[in-house]
Amino acid sequence: QLRVGDEFVVRPGEKIATDGTVVEGSSAVDNSLMTGESVPVDVRVGDQVIGAAVNANGRLVVRASRVGADTQLAHLARLVAQAQQGKAKVQRLADRISDIFVPTVLVIAAVTLATWLALGESLAFSAAAAVAVLIIACPCALGLATPTALLVGTGRGAQLGIVLKGAQMLERVRKVDAVVLDKTGTITTGRMSVAAVLPQPGVGVAELLRLAGAAESGSEHPIAKAVAAYARAELGELPELGEFANHPGLGIAAEIDGHRVRVGKPSFAADGAAMPEGAGIADATTVHVWWDGQARGTIQLSDGLKPTSAAAIDGFRKLGLQPVLLTGDNWAAANAVAAQVGIERVIAEVLPDGKVAAIKSLQAEGHQVAMVGDGVNDAAALAQADLGIALGTGTDAAIQAADLTLMRGDLLVAVDAIRLSRATLRTIQTNLFWAFAYNVAAIPLAALGFLNPMIAGAAMAFSSVFVVLNSLRLRTFK
Repeated sequence: QLRVGDEFVVRPGEKIATDGTVVEGSSAVDNSLMTGESVPVDVRVGDQVIGAAVNANGRLVVRASRVGADTQLAHLARLVAQAQQGKAKVQRLADRISDIFVPTVLVIAAVTLATWLALGESLAFSAAAAVAVLIIACPCALGLATPTALLVGTGRGAQLGIVLKGAQMLERVRKVDAVVLDKTGTITTGRMSVAAVLPQPGVGVAELLRLAGAAESGSEHPIAKAVAAYARAELGELPELGEFANHPGLGIAAEIDGHRVRVGKPSFAADGAAMPEGAGIADATTVHVWWDGQARGTIQLSDGLKPTSAAAIDGFRKLGLQPVLLTGDNWAAANAVAAQVGIERVIAEVLPDGKVAAIKSLQAEGHQVAMVGDGVNDAAALAQADLGIALGTGTDAAIQAADLTLMRGDLLVAVDAIRLSRATLRTIQTNLFWAFAYNVAAIPLAALGFLNPMIAGAAMAFSSVFVVLNSLRLRTFK
């Protein structure tokens, strides 16, 4: 019965009915069903909550933002279902082998029957040998090899907050040798905070914040949200947002109280109105503010590292992946972050199409590239990469473009996702090898009369059981 915009109460111990925003109260929420994260997350007014999460203690009033098939849980279920129905390249190879294998076995069975009869054996013995060939060669295990591993692998991934989008991407995971990482919201927390407001002479701090904050309120970018939140905290209510346009990788343009306002990078200056020299400091993310064609000041923001980012970069290296930092932020801020987490190769100050070009450049160098990102401006690069990995805490556009989705914003989960994908592929390959090798090795024994149909049936069933048990080992993946 819930509709978008409805408000509903969540009492302690209850499940949150649907995705929404907290409008009253504070509590700790258990998101483990979606993210695999066992530690409850503190939420308060303004925070997003996920449907089916459990409210641990406080009373919350939540405004519904997504209902029914649009919720994150429903989206996750669809992704997992699609993944479990896919076919890996190695499975398609098995299908082609089966197209040849099955008629070949039928011929071998007929030849076995005819040969034993020609050698003077009884019809019962000859028929038993031929039937044993048919039974022992039954390719049940070949058919189970991929679906069982994929079923268990994707299920275990969902428990850990990792969505593997189908078997087709598993081979790409095996081949990748470079990982390109977005900065804001991926390596860093994405929770930008305003460090300084620097108006130009003749412009007041409050006026700069008022117009910049109102303009940024129309954007979902972490920097925009930080500026708007800071402006509201300092000034209270902001002017109404008029006409608004988002320019990915550059900034935003809006009409506020009759002023044409622009907020963004230096290259986004209105009508060539360049910011005077000295506006901005090193190692900080700086946004520039213009209105009515004039440079009005800058707002500087800081963004802390996620606590696991350095460990994740080390984890990528241990998996044989070369890390590369790719960001639209300035070189000083990018290099500062790269130095803290141990990344040597940095590409900065690029627009969304520049990110795509950077991915293509790495591919031209012979790299198989994985890309990790979370923003709208990362979506095209995620699609261009050989393997796209989106943080589920990011935008829908990024998630849609990616091959792997992480339901948590923890970069270590990306390392686990690659490990799990590789483990799933290894399990499929092991299943197919043993299933096929077992059949090939056993057919001569059956044809020579060493296996009667009863023993052959039991042996054939064992091969299927082996494949299932081998796949179930993925449930223990840590």
